[in-house]
Amino acid sequence: MNPSSPPSRQRIPVIVLAGFLGSGKTTLLNHLLRHRAGNRIGVIVNDFGSIEIDAMTVSGQVGSTVSLGNGCLCCAVDASELDTFLEALTRPAARLDVIVIEASGLAEPQELVRMLLASDNPHIVYGGLVEVVDAAEFDATRERHPETDRHLGVADLVVLNKTDRIDDEEHSRIRKAVAATGGGAAVISAAYGRIDPELLFDPALRPDGDARMRQLTFEDLLLEEGAEESAEAHGGHLHAAYESLSFASDVPMDPRRLMDFLDSRPAGLYRIKGFVDFGARDRGNTYAVHAVGRFLQFAPRPWKRDEPRLTQLVLIGSGIDPDALHKELSGCRENDVPAEEASSAPDMTQDAAHEQSMWGVLRYVQQPTG
Repeated sequence: MNPSSPPSRQRIPVIVLAGFLGSGKTTLLNHLLRHRAGNRIGVIVNDFGSIEIDAMTVSGQVGSTVSLGNGCLCCAVDASELDTFLEALTRPAARLDVIVIEASGLAEPQELVRMLLASDNPHIVYGGLVEVVDAAEFDATRERHPETDRHLGVADLVVLNKTDRIDDEEHSRIRKAVAATGGGAAVISAAYGRIDPELLFDPALRPDGDARMRQLTFEDLLLEEGAEESAEAHGGHLHAAYESLSFASDVPMDPRRLMDFLDSRPAGLYRIKGFVDFGARDRGNTYAVHAVGRFLQFAPRPWKRDEPRLTQLVLIGSGIDPDALHKELSGCRENDVPAEEASSAPDMTQDAAHEQSMWGVLRYVQQPTG
């Protein structure tokens, strides 16, 4: 067992932001751009029509913006056009932390996801499909667009937008209808597209954590301009819409047990990220884990000199039970695995049994292209 070394550059998550016309995608995107916590965002705006109104809306608020006019991105014959734009945005000089594709309201989100997963670009990783829904027009949208349920069924995160325009009973009914599509996506309620950016990307760490003197960014100016808005409007309490937990262990994880946990993760568990220690038998590697919705990927890399041998994971979702998940993860540690489960073949050596159990992990390791 000798998995390939990961690329030297950290891969950039690519998020698909989808939803029918008028659902509030651009409003949500602008909210993210104003509250990006220092992250650099690249945006691909997929307008349907000759006048790129959405591109004009977000222009100037992001490090690199690409607009695709006169057509729907998902209608391309292959992924070559998308790869061209992704190549431009993943250049080291762009220094982007995340890329958002704002899909046309007439786009087919499942095809966009397929194209991303089929991309040969080694510098990107699938960051999830976010489906924005106009809660106030939910029934009318389903009537006009019978494909609505199918779109919801493949989403990794559903944002019920404009919930300020419906009452609690209607809100509950719509959430149940979304859950009934069977996709198991996390569902977040919002007004004016205001969701916590941490759901989609991680806050950038400032050097030494201090507030050094620096030039004002466009983000700073936008926040200053909107300072008259209430703290609620700036999303000060938005974290209440989801649950998160952190898990750390200095005891290596059992591969078989951890894969059982990941394969059966509950509906509403939207993101998992971090590093996993599978013990000294795994040739000195730690494994970065990245999960969004049902997508899962591991990337091995050698331990750094003097790096603590720890498993460190962060889980984010909606409607999840953090305490129960923490208990399940604790049960995946090597010293918590019953002796009779340590090996499916009693005559195997411990090294051979470990290698066999690691195959469940290795099937989610991306193989090098070319």
